[in-house]
Amino acid sequence: MTIRITRPEVEELINQRLRSGAFRNVEDVILQALQSSPPTTSLPDAPPAKDIVELFVPLRGLNLDFGRNPSTGRPVDL
Repeated sequence: MTIRITRPEVEELINQRLRSGAFRNVEDVILQALQSSPPTTSLPDAPPAKDIVELFVPLRGLNLDFGRNPSTGRPVDL
């Protein structure tokens, strides 16, 4: 596989990592970057929710309590 870097700022970041001595070669820099970021999973092409109720439809039936904590916090001496 051949990877071509076209943005100068990306090339400079790779060169900085190599100069630090923490990496042996470009492949190690790329491997570390890929391992440190979680893979993203794309959801199916669903249209965006129209309102807040539609957004939370998948949570129906889970018996979640969205009530507020009645605590007013700790007393403060002024």
